Amino acid sequence: MITLSNIEKVYQTKTIETVALQNVNLTVPKGEFLSIMGPSGCGKSTLLNIMGLLDIPSSGIVTIDGQPIETYKDKELAHIRNQKIGFVFQSYHLVNDLSVMDNVELPLLYRSSISGSERTKRAKAALEKVGLSARTQHYPNQLSGGQRQRVAIARALVGQPEIILADEPTGNLDSVMGEEVMNILLDLNRLDGTTIVMVTHDENMALKTERLVRFFDGQQVSDSKLIANFQQV
Repeated sequence: MITLSNIEKVYQTKTIETVALQNVNLTVPKGEFLSIMGPSGCGKSTLLNIMGLLDIPSSGIVTIDGQPIETYKDKELAHIRNQKIGFVFQSYHLVNDLSVMDNVELPLLYRSSISGSERTKRAKAALEKVGLSARTQHYPNQLSGGQRQRVAIARALVGQPEIILADEPTGNLDSVMGEEVMNILLDLNRLDGTTIVMVTHDENMALKTERLVRFFDGQQVSDSKLIANFQQV
């Protein structure tokens, strides 16, 4: 589903060069739940942004669903993001002036083929999946952190993406809310077959996934299958 080949990412200013990623070769098969761990500043979020086509590598090839994207223009990349990828962020990124329903509908506004009634239908279904059917007309500041993260997950899945990229989705939550959010992601993977890549600092959350890749100083240092743990959760 996602293949990164010889990926490097270098940030340059007039006085300094910072290597964020180097020699990354990683394949995420369709339907896998992969977690990525490593200390702060090791390149995890940069890696996720490259997977999600929010950033481009300095060198190397990114392939999404069999399509190498190095020659794609911004409009084509935006189309792939909207059609194939859902994003979940640690800080939610909800629009405070919009209701829960309107926040979830947002990604569908960029699909001209979907009518207003269909957008509402899909948003309701997504909110029901994350257990927030009764909160459609609330606003983000009326919700708990766990509820806001569930809204963010509903927004990520409303477009029926094949891939969800989650950057510290439980990082701002207490242990109970974190478990609830993690269980939603596990269900999306197991029941719907959604491919999920999750960056996390939480070892307990990472060990619930199918595979764990560790990064250090921009390099992949280990890659472990966790199938036994994954099947027991």
